[in-house]
Amino acid sequence: MSQALTVQAKAGRTAFSVLWAASFCHLLNDMLQALLPAVYPILQSGFDLSFAQVGLLTFVYQLTASLFQPFIGHYTDRRPMPYSLPFGMGASMAGLLTLATAPNFGMLLVGGILLGLGSSIFHPESSRIARLASGGAHGLAQSLFQVGGNFGSALGPLAAAFIVLPRGQIGLAWFALAALAGIIVLTGLGHWYGQQSRTPRPAAPVSARHFTLSRRQVSIAMAVLIALLFSKFVYLASFTSYYTFYLMETFALTTKAAQICQFLFFASVAAGTVAGGLIGDRFGRKIVIWVSILGVLPFTLALPFVGFVGTVVLSVIIGLVLSSAFPAIVVYGQEMMPGRVGMVSGLFFGLIFGVGGIGAALLGVLADHAGIGFVFQICSYLPAIGILTIFLPNLEHRAIPKPYVSS
Repeated sequence: MSQALTVQAKAGRTAFSVLWAASFCHLLNDMLQALLPAVYPILQSGFDLSFAQVGLLTFVYQLTASLFQPFIGHYTDRRPMPYSLPFGMGASMAGLLTLATAPNFGMLLVGGILLGLGSSIFHPESSRIARLASGGAHGLAQSLFQVGGNFGSALGPLAAAFIVLPRGQIGLAWFALAALAGIIVLTGLGHWYGQQSRTPRPAAPVSARHFTLSRRQVSIAMAVLIALLFSKFVYLASFTSYYTFYLMETFALTTKAAQICQFLFFASVAAGTVAGGLIGDRFGRKIVIWVSILGVLPFTLALPFVGFVGTVVLSVIIGLVLSSAFPAIVVYGQEMMPGRVGMVSGLFFGLIFGVGGIGAALLGVLADHAGIGFVFQICSYLPAIGILTIFLPNLEHRAIPKPYVSS
């Protein structure tokens, strides 16, 4: 990370080289995380695992990946640790190597814990770097950072199918090379982060909450944001885990055709993530949250009752609109608690893992009992929770002081 980037950050401009590096590492991190559920069939047959054991492996991984994030973010808010990022990627690499060579179920659990720990360290600190490099374009920065994670999650199953499946369990070890590349890039980001931390800044203290809000208002607003994230990620869990099954059962599609349709959905999610940040920077976060969560309700309600073409079109619209909420919610939370950037990022990213995993499991039980079509009908009402946005305070929206400048 060059001296030019430091100068750029001082000038209040968007350090795009830093943002793209952070986004690339987010891609690597989320791709590595997505490998674990993608290789469950291999592990289940290789170790003769019961579904209960697969569930326990998911539980320890999700627990480590989700619960630790806000605590790590809270700690680093007070004591910045620039080089914790390569350490976190190193934990993920150790987890992958442990999973690749594990001789028994106990070591699989150890590998899952290490993999989850790496994600817990990565998200709060890398989100802080994205905000630091934003030059005031906080929504754009968060969007570019998040879109890397979206692509990484989509690449995980493909990587497992083409690299791990032909080689078996040991094929996971190949992805240690991706983790090593992440460690190298994150070491450079840590150096840049350390330079920014040492840069002399005005002596004004950073408040734990927005200057116009009381502690009670912040608490209510955080509860609303968590409820909105719940509605968003449980609904997305229905698409991530069961959309292909829905298409195959409802329209008699082949597996390949259903996967192509799911790719279109993932592509719309990536596009919506970028759009949400840009629109939030220009017009305010609350507007984006309103439109993204509550505004998608007519489309979700219609989806279970239309034909194949309508389903594909509506799924693309839903992915585009609904995904725009996350960068707006993260930045809104950071602006509401400017002295707790790491804790807010860790809390919200942790919710992705926790709510998404629990939601997918509960929807699977529901699908077994009532059918996959019923799951999509029930989930279609979740965006109605977006009405709670009315309880979010109107934070002062400041225009970006300088235009985006590519480095």
